[in-house]
Amino acid sequence: MFFLWSVSAKSRSKMETGRLVVERVGGKSVVTRCFSKYPLKFIVPNKAGRSEIDAVWIYTLTYGGGIVSGDCISFDLTIDDDCTAVLTTQASTKVYKSVALKCSEQMMEARVGSGSLLVVIPDPVTCFSTAKYSQKQVFRIMSGSSLLVVDWITSGRHESGEKWDFTLYKSTNHIYMEAKPLFLDTVLLENGNVTSIAERMKDYQVIAMVILLGPKLKDIQNQIQEDVKKMMSEQLHVPSTRERTKAINGDGYTKPSLIASCNSFGPKGIGVVVRIAATTTESVYSFLHCQLSGMEPMLGLRPYL
Repeated sequence: MFFLWSVSAKSRSKMETGRLVVERVGGKSVVTRCFSKYPLKFIVPNKAGRSEIDAVWIYTLTYGGGIVSGDCISFDLTIDDDCTAVLTTQASTKVYKSVALKCSEQMMEARVGSGSLLVVIPDPVTCFSTAKYSQKQVFRIMSGSSLLVVDWITSGRHESGEKWDFTLYKSTNHIYMEAKPLFLDTVLLENGNVTSIAERMKDYQVIAMVILLGPKLKDIQNQIQEDVKKMMSEQLHVPSTRERTKAINGDGYTKPSLIASCNSFGPKGIGVVVRIAATTTESVYSFLHCQLSGMEPMLGLRPYL
């Protein structure tokens, strides 16, 4: 059973807004305010995962199954002290074709209280041919907050022959700790006159970024750094003379299907950012499922199961 909040709408062309508040009530994390306006909708299950786990799961979706050209979606999320909340999706976020060069936009601003954990784990964005899409996520956290953010995009609808065929994709993630900038990042993919996105991306069909920070995620940060280092050292080692001979003969040396880098940021390495490029969406799902499996005791469910 689901609780469903939505307000049907007037026009897609106007700025749409939503608001969610999670507070601690009776010793548990509870959604105390939930408002959304078409085309945005929130679904909050009565319980996701094991009943003894204190975590609220929130699903975002749009009417029509995607973001239409010219849509402007904006919502705020407030997580009170000592709460746990998961923001996710039921499927990939589809961005439809641009009409009259209009750009679709989505903006989220989240405030995360002390001792709280916010987990943002959507399915990937999939932009249709000619689509123009820009999103921005701003996170305002405290020194004791914990945050996990997954932000990723696929090359498009492979079954329709679309690979990196959209016009513009821009994704901005800003994190402020107690009002001071901690992490500022923008990914921009734009089809230009000189080279196309497809030419620059070569065989890779997915790019992703994972941000982990805060005390509740320290063990997972350490593990993912070790795993990425080991995985890349095995896949990107300097080939021996024999391996180079095989590569020249087309006899075995192949490009990795998934490559990743891992770096710490912030004071005393409080945060870790992982960047991924992969040839298939399935390989990224598998990577995320494996690396984030340690979240299950905190969330009641394993991310990307």
